[in-house]
Amino acid sequence: MIRREHNMTEKIQLPKMWEVPGVFRERLGDRSGRQRAMFADGHLLLILHKAPQPNEDQRVAAFFWRQPDGNWMASEQGAGLAALNLHVDEYESVIDHWENQEYEAVSAASYFEVLDRLAPVHRAVRNLHAVLQDARKQVNGDRNLINLRDRAYDLERRAELLYAGSKNSLDFAVAQRSEEQSSAANRMAQSAHRLNLLAAFFFPLATLSAVFGVNLKFGLEENPPPWGFLVLVGVGLLMGLVLAAFVTPRRNSAP
Repeated sequence: MIRREHNMTEKIQLPKMWEVPGVFRERLGDRSGRQRAMFADGHLLLILHKAPQPNEDQRVAAFFWRQPDGNWMASEQGAGLAALNLHVDEYESVIDHWENQEYEAVSAASYFEVLDRLAPVHRAVRNLHAVLQDARKQVNGDRNLINLRDRAYDLERRAELLYAGSKNSLDFAVAQRSEEQSSAANRMAQSAHRLNLLAAFFFPLATLSAVFGVNLKFGLEENPPPWGFLVLVGVGLLMGLVLAAFVTPRRNSAP
């Protein structure tokens, strides 16, 4: 089942004790909205989303505030910059998980699950990288932002490669199953054709025998039962095996 993602975030506001520029609060609505960076008077505010979880329709926002002196504050657990690193670590952990799932996938359904769960993560980490890149441009010379930007790029690349690899594996699994079904249908068609030839060949003989009541005597009628019956059954089964071997087409062995 395909899940439809609603591009909404939970109603989370900036912490009231933060002394951020008023323009930040004015530009924020009742919901945090998309991931983005705001810059005013030397202050940098990052509005980010936590890594999407399975069956999660809404995105959970997280705020990170960099003061002009380089001190960081975070709405999440942890102290400032450490919390921002943990935020990126969460995306890395999610991508690691789906990489393992893709490695263990053996069916089209398992590959589809990886694609379905990975798609929102891929979009979110791509936007995370764009936000951190924008923030780095606003704050020159901050090595922490540069390192976080580079980490986000690596995660975006991993998610992109994982998504492409999973899609290729899914396409291959579907094509392989289709080829197997086509081969089985071809063998069934060959068997049906041979049965039709046999029926057409013996149909006149069976019709004439039925019309004229052919009933020949072979002398086996006088033998005590059940030997005649058992011999007849044995011969019939043997002829059935020969007929089955003739009707069943052989599979072409792969080189």
